[in-house]
Amino acid sequence: MQVSSPAFAVGSVEWEALGTSVVLRLTDRTALEPARAAVESELDAIDRACSRFRADSELSRVNARAGRAVQASALLVEALGVALRAAELTDGDVDPTVGRALELAGYDRDWSLLTPPCDEPGPPPITARVRAGWRAVRVDREARSIRIPTTVRLDLGATAKAWAADRAAVAAAAAGCCGVLVSIGGDIATSGPAPADGWLIRVTDDHRSGPSAPGQTLSIASGGLATSSTAVRRWSHDGHTMHHIIDPATGVPVRAHWRTVSVAAADCTEANIATTAAMVRGRSAPDWLAALGLPARLVHSDGAILTVGGWPAENGEERLADDAIAMATAAGATVETGVKELVP
Repeated sequence: MQVSSPAFAVGSVEWEALGTSVVLRLTDRTALEPARAAVESELDAIDRACSRFRADSELSRVNARAGRAVQASALLVEALGVALRAAELTDGDVDPTVGRALELAGYDRDWSLLTPPCDEPGPPPITARVRAGWRAVRVDREARSIRIPTTVRLDLGATAKAWAADRAAVAAAAAGCCGVLVSIGGDIATSGPAPADGWLIRVTDDHRSGPSAPGQTLSIASGGLATSSTAVRRWSHDGHTMHHIIDPATGVPVRAHWRTVSVAAADCTEANIATTAAMVRGRSAPDWLAALGLPARLVHSDGAILTVGGWPAENGEERLADDAIAMATAAGATVETGVKELVP
């Protein structure tokens, strides 16, 4: 998802962190410096705790000492708690123990260092030698320790980025005493009062796309939006094009029924749990999302679009007009979030 820059977003800055783009929008330009400092501090702490690609991170230490209880910070314990909750809510469709499966798929270093795909077939129809198993993870919150089986490697990528966005938005709003939107890799969190017309967002397959890319423009007043897609974070490995969304049941990247799923929810974490699970669930995802009352936009692998849960209908216009605010208002493209929550 891409955050548009209308006149009401009086404070705005973008930079790179956690291996992706970070966008910070404020309702008060004078608060930009303290708000950015708060976001950077939050993201740095989460990177040091949760990164699978930093040898000095806490998560790397836990993975390296599999089979033993490892002392951990409160931040990592909380991050893993969020990931395990996601697994419970989705019956294991979002599982933090897919680290080994990602490595077998070639995702063993930062995505920017992987070989780009080149007209290769998709993931092979095989299963990983090591299956995921979130129920085997042991977390002692009082002792602040984590123990994983020797066959498991943790990866928090399915939840940590959205969780980081939520935490960063709250921290920035407190530091700047104003309304805030934070986007991390296209996953969007808000905190504090929104602009009068809401935060304007362009929903596309790839958050790095320009404003003319096919998609939909809408606005939100609160809560969060997340998008999961097999169209981005793709790489070449052993003659196949791989992507980062793993089906825990098979241990390989999902055979995509949906190319992209976007969801609005009470916060970005809730939205991201739903989008990832929807990608894994495939055909059954729309009914599941509708039953939860979550507004969602699902793009089929052939480009067909399906919306559920009150997501605003598209009026056939696939390009962002020059006057984005006028377009969004004319189309009635507003998603009210902050009232729906993902529940088991």
